[in-house]
Order: sequence, then structure tokens, then C-alpha cells
Amino acid sequence: MKFNIEIECTPEEARHFLGLPEVAPMQQRLIEEIEAQLKKTVHEMDGKAMLEQWLPIGMKGVEQFQSMWTQLAAAAAGVQRNRKPSDEGGADKSRKP
Repeated sequence: MKFNIEIECTPEEARHFLGLPEVAPMQQRLIEEIEAQLKKTVHEMDGKAMLEQWLPIGMKGVEQFQSMWTQLAAAAAGVQRNRKPSDEGGADKSRKP
């Protein structure tokens, strides 16, 4: 035997019916506090300090990242450049018949 029960209610009514706490006011206060703290922090920081905090590795990290990509590109170009046309045939020339 199978029963299907459909209840039409709002989320607030369902929370109240199930005895769940009302968290919307708490969430709103928390969001307001986070927003106020973020505004205060942004107004107190200068641009350089903010960038140093957001990008702790700074320019040295950017240079290392660029160097890594340059090395990868050079390695990829070197592999393609060193490949011989005879190697593309697929047969192993070192074997003796």
C-alpha cells in the first residue's frame, strides 16, 4: 500500500511546524557585521598593503610563474624541433631483420 501526502506551505510554515529555529534574523545580523568589518578593513588599508595581503608572493611569484611557462614552452618547442622525419614512420630502424 502506498500513500502520497502533499502539503502546501511556505518554508517558514514548514520550519515552524517541524520545530526548527528561525535563523533568518541571525543570518541578517551576521551579514551586517561581516559587511561592516569588511568596509572598516578596506577603508583602513592602503592599496599596497591590500595587494601584499591578497598576493603574498608578490612580484617574485609572478616572475617565477612566467619563468615556468617560458621553460615549458621552450621544452615543448625543443621536443618538436629535435624530432626527426625518419622517426615519424613508426618503424623501429634499430632492429635488424
